Amino acid sequence: MAQQLDYHTIRKIFTRFHAADPEPKGELEHVNAYTLLVAVTLSAQATDAGVNKATRPLFARVRTPQQMLDLGEEGLIEHIKTIGLYRNKAKNIIRMARILVDDYGGEVPNSRAALQALPGVGRKTANVVLNMWWHFPAQAVDTHIFRVGNRTGIAVGKDVNAVERAIEDNVPVDFLLHAHHWLILHGRYVCRARKPACANCLIRDLCPYEDKNL
Repeated sequence: MAQQLDYHTIRKIFTRFHAADPEPKGELEHVNAYTLLVAVTLSAQATDAGVNKATRPLFARVRTPQQMLDLGEEGLIEHIKTIGLYRNKAKNIIRMARILVDDYGGEVPNSRAALQALPGVGRKTANVVLNMWWHFPAQAVDTHIFRVGNRTGIAVGKDVNAVERAIEDNVPVDFLLHAHHWLILHGRYVCRARKPACANCLIRDLCPYEDKNL
């Protein structure tokens, strides 16, 4: 775990991220807030590519909570059975659809507390939906962000909640909206867990990581 970087270094890092990719996007395919919520729920312990492959035909047919209820749990399972933990996820998604229809008129609520009260939705999932659909600067900390934050000193913390707070506290406000996407993509494609591509890293001169792979 690196020491927390200072303000000026963090601003330089995110200035470079922004210059390289001004509008980073999440890789989960969706057509509205509800399909985004379902996709993120399915992505737990699964790859975005695997989720997208399963949800393309699903979202061609199901785009609202009521349509999900009409499809039913067994029908949903047929679409998502290639995704890990699919039975439990299907059960939660059907329960979620019932709550959305009964309590929210079929709409997805846009408060973190309301989202987290839904079956199968944790803080990370809620933050992804708030960020990607409502453009709220919520920080969805996954394993990539946790690793990059601690390895680089951008956001140091012993658990995901601490890293989330460190991002909010240390990343300049003008970069907060896209911060988690820049960090996820950097961790996924450059600052990898086993063999980081340090030679191709655009912040390598600013990064204090001792075991750089050059």
